[in-house]
Amino acid sequence: MSKIIFRQLFDAESSTYTYLLGSNKEAILIDPVFEQADRDLKLVNELGLQLKYAINTHCHADHVTSTGLIKSRLPHVKSMIAKVSGAKADIHLLEGDKIHVGDLEFKCIATPGHTNGCMCFYLEKEGVLFTGDAILIRGCGRTDFQQGDSGRLYDGVWQKIFTLPEETIIYPAHDYKGNTSSTVGEEKKLNPRFTKSKQEFIDFMKNLGLAYPKKIDVSLPANLECGIDYKPQ
Repeated sequence: MSKIIFRQLFDAESSTYTYLLGSNKEAILIDPVFEQADRDLKLVNELGLQLKYAINTHCHADHVTSTGLIKSRLPHVKSMIAKVSGAKADIHLLEGDKIHVGDLEFKCIATPGHTNGCMCFYLEKEGVLFTGDAILIRGCGRTDFQQGDSGRLYDGVWQKIFTLPEETIIYPAHDYKGNTSSTVGEEKKLNPRFTKSKQEFIDFMKNLGLAYPKKIDVSLPANLECGIDYKPQ
């Protein structure tokens, strides 16, 4: 296998991680942020990569995706998101689909619950999983809006994530405490939410008392349109 390029990039305003992966000169961006498009494309160019895909783990509520902006600058790039998200994209993904970038093969794993269209991307050979908001480091995405369903999230994590090899490295879409990665084994044993029973988890998620997402009224409509024509205020 050719050498793999991997970069974990951070947007401080939304605490979002964007991931750049490259193999055989091809590249993919996972969860790119609108305000960071210049940074991301500069890095792609510096590393001598050809960006093939810009992909979102779900339809985000806390930031606007840069997939539309990237496509306006690089028309050959294809945007991707789960079909059930209801968002526009060049390619709509289904459970079990595979994405090829150079020698890399990502397997699509549907994990609804935070939103209806949440999807994880699994590099089985490399033992790496990009989890979006389905599971964060010692936490998970909220379930009180955007078709949120605590029971579905709990089942999906236990049936589809916690059944993977325990050494599988987890890279989430967000972190608010400075963590960068975890493993399936760590989260299975130490995640304070998923070590609860299913009913305890549902009750816990129902009573988080979180504030209304401050950017959802802007971000969600823009992301449903793949970020195309979004103009920041």
